[in-house]
Amino acid sequence: MFEDIKKNKMKTGLIVSIFIIVITLIIYYICTYFDFGPYSIIIALAFSIISAWASYYNSDKIILSMNHARPATPEEDQKLVNILDSLIVAAGMEDKPKLYVMDSPQENAFATGRNPKHSVICVTTGLLEKLDYYELEGVVAHELAHIKNYDIRLSAVVTVMVGLVVMLADLCSRALFWGVGEKEDNRNSNPIIMIIGLVLLVLSPIFSKLIQLAVSRRREFLADATAVEFTRNPQGLISALEKISQDTNELQYANESTSHMYIANPFKNKEGKKKKTDWFSTHPPIEARIEALRNIR
Repeated sequence: MFEDIKKNKMKTGLIVSIFIIVITLIIYYICTYFDFGPYSIIIALAFSIISAWASYYNSDKIILSMNHARPATPEEDQKLVNILDSLIVAAGMEDKPKLYVMDSPQENAFATGRNPKHSVICVTTGLLEKLDYYELEGVVAHELAHIKNYDIRLSAVVTVMVGLVVMLADLCSRALFWGVGEKEDNRNSNPIIMIIGLVLLVLSPIFSKLIQLAVSRRREFLADATAVEFTRNPQGLISALEKISQDTNELQYANESTSHMYIANPFKNKEGKKKKTDWFSTHPPIEARIEALRNIR
């Protein structure tokens, strides 16, 4: 576990560094395109550093806002609060995550934040209504495991920072192709700028896939195993995963940039089943996770 935590911290630092470099290049080319002169590189560096800082320290707020989550209350969600309190003791953690709830009939949950001290566990109302105590305990323990293993930092950074790269690349490529901000007689005289626009346009969907590929599917198996260490009850999580896999409800606020954060893929096809797992899937098959849990001794 400690080796995985160390790797997650190293991956986070690497992603932040790559983010600053990519954002700097994109903003530099935009500034050059609009002829900002020698100030282009200064503007680019300043923008990339500020956006990296803001993304890192506000990733949890951004993700909660994207998912339309609201704070849980002891009055309405006493069972959830009690489960988390007991798991914090079992996990030997000093900091207690904040609890949030999403109004959705789908059974799902995710954790986010930059570290255990600034962490959040969010569950859907469907999960609270349809799972019994031990099943809900298994799910919350799984999310708490992500927090203790520092998976949340990597996931949050990937979600917000890579999402910003995709957005800027898309805006930049559109502006370059349509010649926004440039005079008519100069549009055809900048082939290099047009090539840059084409490259950014091609890279945009690739960056979106990095959201899925940068966060290893192995972390789900590790979180499942760690959850069992907390609860000493693999059957609770097994039963919860079985119910979640059979759920046919849609998660209205789910999107591709945050799908990897949930305990199970929130997207379903028209037949109401989970999308088929492939090389670009954010989650391993639930059947494989259940089998691994049953083999825990």
